[in-house]
Amino acid sequence: MPLPGALEPHLREALSRVLNNPGSLMRPEIVLQVALGYGLPEGLATDMAIGLEYFHTASLIFDDLPAMDDATERRGITCVHIDFGDAGAILAALALVNRAYALTWRAVAGGAQDRQRRALEYVELNLGVDGLLNGQSMDLHYASLPHDRRTAERTAIGKTVSLIRLTLVLPALLGGASEKELQLLERVALFWGLSYQIVDDLKDLLQGSDESGKTTSQDLALGRPNLALTLGIEGAAERLLRLIGLGDRALDRLIALRPGVTFLRDLRADLGEEAAQLTQSVCSPAVGGAR
Repeated sequence: MPLPGALEPHLREALSRVLNNPGSLMRPEIVLQVALGYGLPEGLATDMAIGLEYFHTASLIFDDLPAMDDATERRGITCVHIDFGDAGAILAALALVNRAYALTWRAVAGGAQDRQRRALEYVELNLGVDGLLNGQSMDLHYASLPHDRRTAERTAIGKTVSLIRLTLVLPALLGGASEKELQLLERVALFWGLSYQIVDDLKDLLQGSDESGKTTSQDLALGRPNLALTLGIEGAAERLLRLIGLGDRALDRLIALRPGVTFLRDLRADLGEEAAQLTQSVCSPAVGGAR
């Protein structure tokens, strides 16, 4: 992201802090590899990867605000609003969103013309009132909703699955994936997104902030949806095992159609290992070995 010389120093410092602490960068790596696997030029693939990561990072800054989750730590350091105030955090997040749209639109404009409109509609579907925003609102108003698995998973589909759908499906859509491939990618995104949410929910209960790199024990304190609280730790671990298994089936079918995305098996292995570490004491057989 270019930071012009005339940029107000407070905003420059906030943005520099965010940009210099990017986290694992797992999402943009997936976007890049999927895009290349579907034949998109490297420049367009890189624009899309960075753009979608900026959307994700902005969502975290908003999520951490006192009006949302009131967190104090993210990615191993203090949250942006702690050091730069709520206004500074909001402006930094909006700067990321604006840049994300510019990069995403540039990537879409360079793709096949018959796919451009559908790609942009897919972005709106997942980031707008049908996706991320709805999930965030459900999260904030969970106290007035049924405290059951269906509600918790609907919230996760909005908050978590929406961004994973963009990560996996958008580059494939723009690269000309078949309808069958897109359906399978949607399934993988759904099962992996819910799996990652359960892993995150288990971390919130079982780990401290020093282990997870962000503020923990917030879901119980704020009355937010947490599948480990809803299902119990053992029930959540069993649900996690089931979801990873369903994701494996969809992924196997996808790779049979498109061998160029075989690298996704490595991501699945990472998910299994992390899940196994969290659930080894409460779930048998080991989640990491589920196929």
